[in-house]
Order: sequence, then C-alpha cells, then structure tokens
Amino acid sequence: MDKQAYLILQNGMTFAGTRLGAEGEIAGEVVFTTGMTGYLEALTDPSYHGQILVQTFPLIGNYGVIPEDFESGAPQVRAYIVRECCQAPSNFRCEGTLASYLKAQNVIGLCGVDTRALTRAIRENGVMNGIITDSKTLTPAQQALLDSYEVRGAVQAVTTPEVRRYEAEGAQKHRVALWDFGTKRSLIQALRQRGCQVTVWPAGSTAVEILADEPEGIVLSEGPGDPAAEPALTHQIAQLCQAKRPVLGVGLGHELLALSQGAKTYRLKHGHRGANQPVKDLATGRVRATSQNHGYVVDSESVQAPGRVCLVNVNDGTCAGIVYGDWGYSVQFAATENVLDTWMARIEGGNGHAAF
Repeated sequence: MDKQAYLILQNGMTFAGTRLGAEGEIAGEVVFTTGMTGYLEALTDPSYHGQILVQTFPLIGNYGVIPEDFESGAPQVRAYIVRECCQAPSNFRCEGTLASYLKAQNVIGLCGVDTRALTRAIRENGVMNGIITDSKTLTPAQQALLDSYEVRGAVQAVTTPEVRRYEAEGAQKHRVALWDFGTKRSLIQALRQRGCQVTVWPAGSTAVEILADEPEGIVLSEGPGDPAAEPALTHQIAQLCQAKRPVLGVGLGHELLALSQGAKTYRLKHGHRGANQPVKDLATGRVRATSQNHGYVVDSESVQAPGRVCLVNVNDGTCAGIVYGDWGYSVQFAATENVLDTWMARIEGGNGHAAF
C-alpha cells in the first residue's frame, strides 16, 4: 500500500499525496513548471537547485528515464511533486521508470497531489516555502525549518569545480569561454555544434583569468538563485565587459550582466518556468514561445546606456532581453538557435539586429 504524506506550505495550506522516490522529510522553496514534456531536463536543470518542483501537467514519466536528455549529471531539485507518475513508460530509449530513478538518486517526492490546486495557490499567494512530511501537524522544530529555509550558495553548489575544455564538433571555428553559474549540457552542446571549442570556467574564476585565455567570446550561463546575492560575480563581470569582447548572457547570466552595467533586478511573484513563455521582439513585433526557468527579472526602467531592452515577456511585460551596443546581448530564456547564431555573427565581426 502506498504511504501517505503531505506537503505543508508556509501559509498553512496542506496537500495530501503518496510517497514517490526516496522517503524522508525535506523543506524547500515550492515552484511550478508548466512544461508538458521535458521532465528529465527539468529534474536535472541546475537552475532548480534548492527548490521543490511541481509539474502542472497531470501525467509525468510516460517516456521513462533517458540519461542522454539530462541537463546535468544528477537531479538538481530538492524534491519533486506530480499528479500522476507513469509506472509503465514507453520509449525506445527508456532505461527505467521515473519512480525508480528518483529512489536511486535519493530524491524525495509526492504523487497523487492535486497539482492544479497547488499551482493556483502559488500563483495567487506567490512562491513560498513548503515541507514534505508524514504528518499534517508540524512540530515546533519542523515549523522553524519551514519558516527559516532559504536557498543559499546556489551558484557555488552547482558550478563546475574545475576548468574544463570541450572540443568543437567538426572543424573548429572559434574559441569561447563559458562562465558556469549553473550551465546546462544543452548549451555546451549547442556551442560545440557551431564549431566552438568551449572552455567552461568555475563561478569563482576572475575576469583576468578568463581573458588571459584569449577567448573570442564569452557566455555567461544560466543558473539558480538571486542575482543580487552575487556581488562578487557582478564585479568580475563588470571588469570582463571592459574588454568589449562579444558577451552573451543567458538566464542568470542575463541578470548578472544587467547588474554589472548598473541595472537592478527584482523577484517575481511566482516566476516564469516552462517551455511556453511568449516573448516579443520590440523591433519586429515577432512573438515566439521560449523555455524559461527563473524567479527574478531585470527592472526595465533601470537599464542604462549602452543597454537597451529589446525583448519583453508578453504575459507580464517584463524584460526578456537586452542589447549592449555592438558587444553584448542577453536573454532571460534558454538560448534559441537564432540567439546563438546572432551572437556567433558578432564574434565573426557582424553587429546586426539581436534576433531570437
């Protein structure tokens, strides 16, 4: 018989479910993602570090576990909540069930939860802490854990521990640096496919160290946490930008780049997480669906020259992209082919419109 357990939110709301994956008690920041597919990418995305992830789509695990789809070497979520977990996946690449994978990786989860009601609670009340436990009633120690939990040291927890170099696929065209604040494997692979030798640098690296390797361009990666909590990184990025080499910021890298150029960031009520976030190009009016995973955004009103907001989120009008003269470009979403191709053109001497 499945063992019952509960998610208790910081505001006292309680959601019942049954155990999924590993057993235990855990607190974290509860967020939701609206993706209909891509649960493996979400589970292993470093940007979810420290968070209890809720999948809004009602059936998860229907194509099982496929390691080549992972965005990192292990699950990054703090815990995982779904409505229904498929026990009989079907896919020619499948190497096991999601439930077995979560248990083997010691990830605590719940299934059978009313994720529609839970998502509505987060949308209406904002992101908040939650705790997964076996009892509806919290002890004083559990309540203290729930109230005090905070995502700390997120970037340092997910960055590469050492400098790593990946060769280009096919003929090498360029040498680029990827400053790792919690990068995804797919970003490294996309750069390699474009003929780039990619050198991945730990978050604790300095601008001097990176520039000394003489990259033709620098990518500031996506990652977890509050960008304003990383002043040392912001300072180093400001120094890096003085070299005026082509810079591409993605996700957290976009936010940190903006901070380094004098802008400000703020926290969203419930974040943008999913594969269907509409973004509008202010120059062309074109709208595209993008993949996003972030809880903070750049304050458009605070962007200073040479920065200029060029993309906005259609749902709430928040900043989704900034262009910095002829040397910098950053986006709040996972870098699309057009974004990467635009940046590659800048490395090669072009400075056309920042397409996405």
